[in-house]
Amino acid sequence: MSDPGTIDNAFTGGLKGSAEEPTFSGAQSFMRRRYTKSLAGADVAILGIPFDGATSNRPGARFGPAAIRRASMIFDGDPQYPSGIDPFADLAVVDYGDCLLPRGLSPLAPAEIERQVMAIVATGVHLISLGGDHFISLPLLRAHAARHGPLAIVQFDAHQDTWDDGVDGVTHGSFINLGVESGLIDASRSIQIGVRTIAPRDCGIEVMDAERCAELTGREIAEEIIARVGGAPCYLTFDVDALDPAYAPGTGTPVAGGLTTARALAAIWHARELDWRGMDVVEVSPPFDHADVTAIAAATIVQRYLQMLALKRARV
Repeated sequence: MSDPGTIDNAFTGGLKGSAEEPTFSGAQSFMRRRYTKSLAGADVAILGIPFDGATSNRPGARFGPAAIRRASMIFDGDPQYPSGIDPFADLAVVDYGDCLLPRGLSPLAPAEIERQVMAIVATGVHLISLGGDHFISLPLLRAHAARHGPLAIVQFDAHQDTWDDGVDGVTHGSFINLGVESGLIDASRSIQIGVRTIAPRDCGIEVMDAERCAELTGREIAEEIIARVGGAPCYLTFDVDALDPAYAPGTGTPVAGGLTTARALAAIWHARELDWRGMDVVEVSPPFDHADVTAIAAATIVQRYLQMLALKRARV
């Protein structure tokens, strides 16, 4: 029988090393990482941003971070696919908990998200954010660009998010438009994957629509991403509606004809050598999910990304 002291690794564990406890019990941090507001010794922080005040269709993404954490516990204690490594052998990862937002005051949310994220990113810790609707990517980009300069965006999404809703609009459909206009995004190095809706503009960003993606393997999609981004510092934003509703029913604005989870994961994995500076996964809406299908997909995307960081860390 396991030592009872190993239960609730989110509170009892260190920053490194896998946990081994029943997946159906214990404190639900992301992959059982330690819950802490201390970043001392940490390489990576996981932050939940439970905000869906910008949603234009079905709400519920505020519950996304909790669902993704719950789904991530299935990975606990095993060598991770496809690398076969324990990502926490060399990579110190903490679960920083959630961003605290003003209740019922959506106009105040952008500055508050940016302030709290800036405090993390400024320490040099690599940040992975769990949404929340896609609006959160705008304050996230502001904080990341303040440290790294303009970033190439690798955006998996059914939508281009280039609508003009005003500089102060709190909407999940305009962060790309605002990010390019304000110099946060290097459009010449950016790419959108899985798009299957019409938007007013492309902002100079390359678009790989869903039909094009369906013709390619995940490795081939990655090759096009790499060709576009090159050596630029880049940021991954993954809207789960990039996936077909068969693979991600729990999202606010589902669009038929999307990527399979397998193809999207392969594309991310084969682009692992890019100069990643941060990432988010957004638009998981548990009220519309079934059997945690969407949350499992989102958790796996983050798990895959952590492996990518761990492989780089092991070579340092």
